Amino acid sequence: MKYMLMMHTPRDVSGGILSWSAEDVKNHIEFQHRFDRELTESGEMVFNEGLTFPDQARVVRADEKGTPVVTDGPFPESKEFLIGFWIVDVTTPERAYEIAAKASAAPGKDGEPLRIPIEVRPVAGPPPVEV
Repeated sequence: MKYMLMMHTPRDVSGGILSWSAEDVKNHIEFQHRFDRELTESGEMVFNEGLTFPDQARVVRADEKGTPVVTDGPFPESKEFLIGFWIVDVTTPERAYEIAAKASAAPGKDGEPLRIPIEVRPVAGPPPVEV
């Protein structure tokens, strides 16, 4: 079963990674690379990416003619935003939770575990097409 593991960041990122020392950032990035390599080597990694900070996000809707209408985003009432994700293919939900817990414990400032929330959601796939 495939699961999407989503890492969120607070809206105000100024107290986060932007305030860390260069060494703390380096340690965090090295952790992420090792973590991704482990998932790839175990055959559980399907796909992963980090995302830019929320200030670069845009919301797009189609107008009546299907033309894109682009506005600043995300929504102002949101307190957290998606900053990265993994799609993993594992045999049990518990294994997805174990992977999420490891991602949550990534080192942050002064090497302390971030304990950042990781949302775990099964990937449903497309609905069947009737002919």
